[in-house]
Amino acid sequence: MARKKHKDWFDRDCALRLGHAIRENHSAFDVESYADEVAAGVPPLELKARVLLMAEGLRTRLPENYEAAAAILSASLGPPLEGETGMFTEGYWLMPVARFVEEYGHDHFDLSLSLCTEITRRHTSEYAVRPYIKADPERALATMTSWVQSNDLHIRRLASEGVRPRLPWAKRLHVFIKDPDPILTLITPLRADPSRYVRMSVANLINDVSKDHPDRIETLAESWSVEDNTHTDWIIQHGLRTLRKGRGG
Repeated sequence: MARKKHKDWFDRDCALRLGHAIRENHSAFDVESYADEVAAGVPPLELKARVLLMAEGLRTRLPENYEAAAAILSASLGPPLEGETGMFTEGYWLMPVARFVEEYGHDHFDLSLSLCTEITRRHTSEYAVRPYIKADPERALATMTSWVQSNDLHIRRLASEGVRPRLPWAKRLHVFIKDPDPILTLITPLRADPSRYVRMSVANLINDVSKDHPDRIETLAESWSVEDNTHTDWIIQHGLRTLRKGRGG
């Protein structure tokens, strides 16, 4: 049997699951019309377009006031993931909620970033946070500085993954391609994180930066390697993979 494509999870069943969760907190939400709209619209669409269509359907059925809509969505997210995995296998149905924040929350900066932390504990918000970073990098980084101190590994991982300058399937963060120092400062507290999930994100960020600032990353790796920490060494090994490949190492 052929494996179900990722995009095909975003269908009528997904809309029903999301719609029923929302209606528990907003009785006026019309679950059937939402599911019908999704079922009619998604067949010709690829993944991101399907998720956007579902987010647009939420916007037309939730209160026009963004703060009210955000409160309903926050209450509808369900329990957090218990471990490192499950963001796509268990929490995939929340992707339209993250897209809702990405598209419609720009006038509510702090509220939207706070909602992103709740979403990421169940799914991920690595794409949802990027418009806010682009709009005000300093303000976003100030918030994310507190995220790296979180007891929740998913929130720590979001701080790193969200600011990756070359995050796959996302628009590049040119402000950090030009000057990576702010994000390297941000992730420094994560250099020995106990979670492999977080360490992988930190390594991927370093790998991103190495493509534009190889000397800066070599200097960073040298400064981190003196700590003689197995977690830090793991990050360095994975973070330097593109540099070493380019040099035949």
